[in-house]
Amino acid sequence: MLAINYRDPRPVYEQIMAELRRMIISGVLAPDERLPSVRELAGQLAINPNTIQRAYRELEQSGYIYSVAGKGSFAGARQEVDAGRREALLRTLRETVRELRWLGLGDEELIGCLTEQGGKTE
Repeated sequence: MLAINYRDPRPVYEQIMAELRRMIISGVLAPDERLPSVRELAGQLAINPNTIQRAYRELEQSGYIYSVAGKGSFAGARQEVDAGRREALLRTLRETVRELRWLGLGDEELIGCLTEQGGKTE
């Protein structure tokens, strides 16, 4: 299901999050499909269950998955995933804008950059 690249500079929990996010967005994991339990996935990947728990917790906070007590974790529905991802990206954008303003970027440059990117799909 998932593979960890130990040469990747990202922490393992971020790799797990990225891979699960990719699987949910691409439809490999259908909405409401059950994810492996923390213990199962930790065993498959031979890593600490706390690492899996952290990835699951952060994915749940951003709307990609949801948990049902006693049942496990499940892939979120598209509208929930979209809302969570949109909020995470907006938070990142706000942080970036604050830093760019601190570095002296003016309103015109910022608006120009956003306008320029509006029509591009890379």
